[in-house]
Formats: sequence, structure tokens, C-alpha cells
Amino acid sequence: MDEQKILIVDDDDRNIFALKAVLTSRRFRCVVASGGLQALQLLKQDLEVTIALIDMMMPDMDGYELIGIVKKIPSLNHVRLIAVTAQAMAGDKQKCLAAGADDYIVKPVDVDLLLEILNGQVKQQP
Repeated sequence: MDEQKILIVDDDDRNIFALKAVLTSRRFRCVVASGGLQALQLLKQDLEVTIALIDMMMPDMDGYELIGIVKKIPSLNHVRLIAVTAQAMAGDKQKCLAAGADDYIVKPVDVDLLLEILNGQVKQQP
């Protein structure tokens, strides 16, 4: 199987560093964006990206807005959008999924759960 290419979208360099380190060690190829506008540009240019891990709270364009825009672009239908958020309050998961996210995971990220989601072994967190 070819390595999957993942876009990590987060405005915190520490989160990007940690996710990229874990994923590249598991043979995923990673590209990064520090905000929603940059992520949208990257997705439009790099059609090899098949998964986007999207931080929901970013200053330029939040994850909800980014997900909504990506879902409306037919050429990006192949990209699985996974909401990544520190907001683990009741209703947040449903809000992310209602916005169009294909899955949801909370920070700090459980690496084993993330790998299960990326490999399609988990549909959504309970």
C-alpha cells in the first residue's frame, strides 16, 4: 500500500511537531499548514493529500469554516476531514460532525486511537 499523505492543520507549532513526528514514524507522509487559509491553498494544490487533521480553533479561519468550504469543493471529495480539538465538552463532537467532519479526536491525541481512525478501523469515537 502506498503511504498516505496527511495534512496537519494547526496554529500551534508544538502540536504540529508532535503529530508529524508520530505520523512520519508510522510511515505517513505529512504536510503542514499553520491556519485554515494556508490549508485550503495546500489542499487545492496537492491532490495527493487524502486525510486532513484539522484543529478546530485557529485565528484566521476556524476548523468549522474550513471543513464547510472543503466539503463544497468537488475535487476534494476524496479527503477525509478529521476534527482535532481540545474542546471536549458535551456537544462538541456532534458540532464537528454536523459541520462535515468525517471523524473527531480530542487533544491530547491518543496515538493508538488516531492510528485506528487513520486506518479506517474506527468510524467515530463514542
